[in-house]
Amino acid sequence: MTGDKINIKIKPLGILDLLAFKNLVPGRKKRIQKAPATVIDSLQPVNALACKLHPSVQHLIVGEVRDETGDVRTYKLLPNKEKMTDELAYFRPGQYLSFTFEVEGATVTRPYSISSSPREALAGFYEITVKRDQGGFISNHIWNNWTVGSEVVSGGPEGQFYYDNLRDRKHIVGIAGGSGITPFRSMAKSIQEKDLDINLTIFYGSNKKEEIIFYDELAELKASSGGRIKVIHVLAEERVEDFEHGFITVDLLKKYVDLQDCSIFICGPQAMYDHLNQELGKLEISRKYIRREVFGEIKDVRSLSGYPAEAAGKTFRMLVYMGGRQVEIEASAGESLLVALERAGLCPPATCRSGSCGVCRSLLIKGDVFIPGDVDGRRQADKKFGYIHPCVSFPLENLEIVVPRRKVH
Repeated sequence: MTGDKINIKIKPLGILDLLAFKNLVPGRKKRIQKAPATVIDSLQPVNALACKLHPSVQHLIVGEVRDETGDVRTYKLLPNKEKMTDELAYFRPGQYLSFTFEVEGATVTRPYSISSSPREALAGFYEITVKRDQGGFISNHIWNNWTVGSEVVSGGPEGQFYYDNLRDRKHIVGIAGGSGITPFRSMAKSIQEKDLDINLTIFYGSNKKEEIIFYDELAELKASSGGRIKVIHVLAEERVEDFEHGFITVDLLKKYVDLQDCSIFICGPQAMYDHLNQELGKLEISRKYIRREVFGEIKDVRSLSGYPAEAAGKTFRMLVYMGGRQVEIEASAGESLLVALERAGLCPPATCRSGSCGVCRSLLIKGDVFIPGDVDGRRQADKKFGYIHPCVSFPLENLEIVVPRRKVH
């Protein structure tokens, strides 16, 4: 640069370049005409890789059951080679599997975060960690029925709850509550295995020390990480030396990390999300640096902001169109439309059950529903043309809806 003048040398477009551009389409047509007309009957490498990474179904078998705490178990899952699952799909630490269950005549799905590392998937196993909820429909089914040798079915790894170097800062602050520690265990193991090049600071909220999942293992991962993994335990109901007491707040986060130099990942129960929404709202942090894992079924929709009190306790009728069928079923105001469909034995497609993945996307023809704003993952076009996600939609009156059919494998 000289004064106010900028000297830029631009290579002139040569005659040969123009000829190559002019002959591009005619040359392509000639190559197509010369190619054999035989049908390609083999799976191309790129398609074979896609099938391995994104299988629509994986047949698994329980290889080990391990107690973590009084109400938490870890299940080691192996490929069921007799049912043509020879190897497990690779994944990113933080993703989940959606499992399919046949319970009392109904087909239902539930997502569970993978608590093992991707390298362990290459070694031939997944691990999921399940907290037993006394009122939980599926968690009790798993505890009562999954034993060594049990056959189970899942889809491929899914979800956006993972580190992405194009999106996230290299210091991840993980905020976990209860069994929400599972995706962070996967991340920590991947850091230790040198497959994930980040720093991870985990704030883990529990009621009491005895309820902490993976307590010893997290301590070992921290000790062997060379400072790349840190764990801060926060107890709500008791005071223990070297533990923080109370709830996870912005002030507590600031005590240990620079919030302007990290991405925040949150995984835990719905009450923790509600609390952290208020806390993190105090900060001037771009939304892209705060990620929330899907938390599955909304337990008490009546407690959410904006829910019309007059709908509570009511039951409505829902006319369902699915694959040429027309069925009228009951839909309770306190349960999602997805649950109503499953109770009626209609077997709708579903994966995340949190309004995120769009697998259950359906067309609402008539009627009104309540959709909590913080889980409304629809595109603007879907909102305009009446599409909803039944997993986070709750009836406010009689409905008419078109639901896609579940793929059968």
